[in-house]
Amino acid sequence: MDLGISGRKAIVCASSRGLGKACAVALAEDGVDVVINGRDADVLEVTAEEIRKSTGVKVTAIAADVSTPEGQAALLSACPDPDILVNNNGGPPLRDFRILNRQQMLDGVVQNMVTPIELIQKVLPAMVERRFGRIVNITSISVKMPILGLDLSSGARAGLTAFIAGPARDIARHNVTINGLLPGMFDTDRLKGSTKAQAEMKGVSVEDMASSRASTVPAGRFGDPKELGRLCAFLCSDAAGYVTGQNFLIDGGLFNTAI
Repeated sequence: MDLGISGRKAIVCASSRGLGKACAVALAEDGVDVVINGRDADVLEVTAEEIRKSTGVKVTAIAADVSTPEGQAALLSACPDPDILVNNNGGPPLRDFRILNRQQMLDGVVQNMVTPIELIQKVLPAMVERRFGRIVNITSISVKMPILGLDLSSGARAGLTAFIAGPARDIARHNVTINGLLPGMFDTDRLKGSTKAQAEMKGVSVEDMASSRASTVPAGRFGDPKELGRLCAFLCSDAAGYVTGQNFLIDGGLFNTAI
């Protein structure tokens, strides 16, 4: 399927690995030049070269923390007027909410709510002027199904989801869309880390904990990041211009709901 976005430019945040990388790869496979981002410069460059070799598109690697003003400035310097913005960021670690202090809570909100809003503010004027823009926020299934211990991440991501619901509809007339992806359990480093933490808390092996977690998913497995990447690419396509303000669960059926 031709998504109609070959030659477009995209910024994909936190994309040196995991779900962000999968989105960058999927967009590059459809001919989009991508600016990728991560905090580990070595890992980031390996990913950049991998995408260049496999797709032939222009790949720019920006090693920076996207939550900082300096990191955002570096991304926008590399791609001042992106056609596509994929907001993604790591979240606060698994932690009992009773031990969170004020600064930790503020940092979590900046990381998972304020940062994507700031980037949307910065890229939106040019998108509106060109009458094309696709923005995808990667949040989490925890927006709908809170995960104990990830309360700060859940709250910040839910805040982003609620915040953006109005603006998404306000700008739709300019052919600029904002949608969300709510991933469940995907086979990423973050999942491996949380699985290890849960295994230690329950005194079981990591392998047993992984098997136990996967068994709770109706699909019977963890998701492949490529599956989320392809959905992200579709939401960034010409064909998805009538889809905005929506939040798509991609979780193998884990969240039990009829709507």
